[in-house]
Amino acid sequence: MNFFWIFHAKRIKQLSLIIIAAFFTAGLLYVERSQIAVFSTPDGPQAFYKAETDDKQIALTFNLSWGENRIGPILDILDQKEVDHANFFVSASWAERYPDVVAEIKERGHSIGSHGYQYKDYTDWEDEKIRKDLNQSSQILSELTGDKPTLLRPPNGSFDKRILELADKQGYSVIHWSINSKDYQNPGVDAIVNAVVPETTSGDVILFHASDSVKQTHKALPIIIDQLRGKGFTFTSVEDLMASTKSDNQEIK
Repeated sequence: MNFFWIFHAKRIKQLSLIIIAAFFTAGLLYVERSQIAVFSTPDGPQAFYKAETDDKQIALTFNLSWGENRIGPILDILDQKEVDHANFFVSASWAERYPDVVAEIKERGHSIGSHGYQYKDYTDWEDEKIRKDLNQSSQILSELTGDKPTLLRPPNGSFDKRILELADKQGYSVIHWSINSKDYQNPGVDAIVNAVVPETTSGDVILFHASDSVKQTHKALPIIIDQLRGKGFTFTSVEDLMASTKSDNQEIK
């Protein structure tokens, strides 16, 4: 059965304007969703992902939750390229298995932040389970490093207003990223370089991984460091970016 809709010219014009506006709004929402990596409450705890600064300073960050074969080459490259202070977010369950690697990361001058204990999405958990995971991670990393971690990158980078508030009460600042290397996809060295170098601007926090699942990061990293230096960028820590300027943030609805 066929149906036919009949509109007056005025109604057609109104409908066309509504449709155009809807597509425009959807486009904006899509762009914002792909560009804004983290959120914050207007007056409460904030999640940091990029510094507002005119200085060409950036931070290299690495997530680590599995294996010990990739981390060594990455640490060696940071040494060779004289990147004195990167941030490693480690799963505490991984740290329990590789305490010597945790010690080496710290001995080489890098910061160790929490990536939770289990590598599970916090947004699917009840509050008490999240608190328990945060506490367990904090205790283990404190024992292994001698310092209580104050920076948290939630597993999968997933969080919401509730997670921000729970983390804040546990003494954590939530750290996300503004540049995603997508090295976990193992897309090829050139693809990793191109995901980072052309997109990087002052104050960016760049996401890499150091687990055994990434097979090309240690090959792309020296190229990225050299090319970013060639553009005038210098490398600092997330802590220094946070201390020197306010963070970009977006209100959670």
